[in-house]
Amino acid sequence: MSNEPPAAILPVLGAVETFETMPRRGLLFILSSPSGAGKTTLSRHLLAVDEALDLSVSATTRLARVGERDGIDYHFVSVETFDGMVNDGAMLEHARVFDNFYGSPRAPVENALAAGRDVLFDVDWQGAQQIKLAMQGDVVSVFILPPSVGTLEGRLKTRAQDDDATVARRMAKAMDEISHWREYDYVLVNDDLDKCATQLAAILTAERLRLHRRNTGLDGLVARMEGEMSA
Repeated sequence: MSNEPPAAILPVLGAVETFETMPRRGLLFILSSPSGAGKTTLSRHLLAVDEALDLSVSATTRLARVGERDGIDYHFVSVETFDGMVNDGAMLEHARVFDNFYGSPRAPVENALAAGRDVLFDVDWQGAQQIKLAMQGDVVSVFILPPSVGTLEGRLKTRAQDDDATVARRMAKAMDEISHWREYDYVLVNDDLDKCATQLAAILTAERLRLHRRNTGLDGLVARMEGEMSA
């Protein structure tokens, strides 16, 4: 028996091949978790394998850590500059975390959405709430849980970025972060990094296929098919 598809459906298969290039509106993909649960590692992996995804580079008033680059890892700004951006409405979200301020500049995000690109956010629950309010209908949110409190503490100590007092503060804040898990569209448990990364990519793929993000492209496809049928 031949494996070739029936001739009657070849035009449809040909149309499906162009599906990924159809015009669509981008989405905002939010990842949140307590510090040490793995969202930064997962974010980097997703960005490395997905060419249609851009990272929203946050502005912050904290000092750069060793190896961090201005404009790549963060926009490092003064408190005065940060306050000016907030007052001008140039931030999608902003919050104070410990002794520093963080925020997501609005303009590059809106430009990406209009161009059909997706934007990844690595923010806490406060930032996620603000972005949802500002960009309703464009947001998909995922919360990353650690498999246990012990695992979370071990990860914070192993990465050796913070002293013991800072680790203790982050652990105290972790349960407050975790208490907001029900506010997200999806929740994943990062007990296996590869598995969690695969699940995360599956969520992004499915959300890109939602009808309200594909209307423009699908309208054109269906209209073309109707024209072919009536010709």
